[in-house]
Amino acid sequence: MWRIETFDSLSKEELYTILKNRVNIFVVEQKCPYPELDDHDQDARHIFFEENNDIICYARILPAGTKYEYTSIGRVIVVKKYRQQGWAKKLMEKCLEVCGQDHSNVSIQLQAQAHLQHFYGAFGFTPISDVYDEDGIPHVDMVRK
Repeated sequence: MWRIETFDSLSKEELYTILKNRVNIFVVEQKCPYPELDDHDQDARHIFFEENNDIICYARILPAGTKYEYTSIGRVIVVKKYRQQGWAKKLMEKCLEVCGQDHSNVSIQLQAQAHLQHFYGAFGFTPISDVYDEDGIPHVDMVRK
């Protein structure tokens, strides 16, 4: 079941699982020590698919002006055992749907790992920066107008 929650509406267990999954993927799996907790979760809409109390995929949506000029999608993850099953595509489709409902006619920005540029390009995102290093991983800023 798709869930769309604010920070305050997440249970302690859901928040713990989301943060644990993000740290496991971005910090541990990708061997990238960086401050995963960035003080933006409190302003985010948290989008995730949950089945049998298991969070399969997750992303957060930040309102325009929170971190970037535009509404932004970030912290996009699919838990390892659910990868290669189409969840990333379903998650992005859900995020774009939510952005369309909540922020109609607003551009959407994301900070993509460079190797995922083609994936995000399939959803209409185009690069607005050159590739740059962010915590040891090549990234590119992208926007969807």
